[in-house]
Amino acid sequence: MSRRAISFRSLLGYAGFALVFLIVAAAAVWRGDILQAGMDPEVPFQTYDPPPAPDYGQASAWAMQDVGIEGSGPAAVFFIHSTTYDGGREWNGPIGEVDADDWLFRVVIPNYAGPFARAGRLSIPRYRQGSLYTRLTLRDDAREARAFAWRDIDAAFDVFLAQHPTGPIVIAGLEQGGELADRLVRERIVSDPALRRRVVAVYIMDAVVAKAPETPSLPPCQSREQLGCVVAFSPVGQDNDGAARRRLRRALVWDVRGRLADLGDRDALCVNPVTGSTDEAEVPARLHRGATNATGLEWGARPALIARSVETECRDGLLRHSEPSMESFRESGNWSDRRKSRPYNLFYGDIEHDVQERLALWLRLNGQGSARDQSPEGREARQSNSASST
Repeated sequence: MSRRAISFRSLLGYAGFALVFLIVAAAAVWRGDILQAGMDPEVPFQTYDPPPAPDYGQASAWAMQDVGIEGSGPAAVFFIHSTTYDGGREWNGPIGEVDADDWLFRVVIPNYAGPFARAGRLSIPRYRQGSLYTRLTLRDDAREARAFAWRDIDAAFDVFLAQHPTGPIVIAGLEQGGELADRLVRERIVSDPALRRRVVAVYIMDAVVAKAPETPSLPPCQSREQLGCVVAFSPVGQDNDGAARRRLRRALVWDVRGRLADLGDRDALCVNPVTGSTDEAEVPARLHRGATNATGLEWGARPALIARSVETECRDGLLRHSEPSMESFRESGNWSDRRKSRPYNLFYGDIEHDVQERLALWLRLNGQGSARDQSPEGREARQSNSASST
């Protein structure tokens, strides 16, 4: 019996099926490239018209301005947030963009500003941040957009200092914010002895900074008995060597002209937040003070901490760590979200403890008692005791 000939309609159907299969397969393989290309503003940064500058004299320019919690200490905390704007038409995010603000208040502030809330009142400037796209490419346009964000942080810091002319200061930055905090230290603090004496510590989280920068910086923290130093770390999974290599290969650091240049063959700085030191020894999980997923938590509510869950080690300039097995610490969100800082903080308790310890030391050395004494409750207690003694 002869084989029945395949009809033209059947051939067309098979060809259509094959074409759809190839398109789906290609989309799966190159999905990231397609999504990344969609974030490209497709205009040279030199001819780009950035969004209007924020006016830091207005409350709308701040995500938080001098916001504390009950019992917070006397420090003034300047917190520079991470990348929250995905990009598209803009190289630099407009102030108050709805989706960016949602990620800031729902994810970044509870997880990463929260550890500083007990130390004092937080000020978090909105700024024309480099878009997420600028962190996915090493193009000159992207580097210039990231450097452009510095002018807003510089202006916000002027207003912050005018409102806090005395007393202890804590500076903290996350990812892009950590990058900008590094420049803030070198351009505004190192050369000002009076201001430098006020700095409790600088926290540069989820960012690569050079161990030996081209311009003077504050020293890295060697122990928790040290003030005016930098706690800097860039976390990578313990066994994820590929991610570690990519992070160092793509790292950009500030040069003497205020431009972002390749880290190259320079060493990166790692201060382990669990120990508060540059010691490269493996740190067992029993010393870990607590991870948390505080996403969606309202301001002022302290999250539950899961302690003794992460092993750490400073290795090759990166903070290598074990991954907790709990569902709360898994990757989530869309493609863009997974390329931002994690929506949980593995070192919430460690950072909270570190800043409290250093602030207490600063207060003792400056004759101002403990952080508890300087809190509203402490002042109330002293006034009450004074009244009863009379």
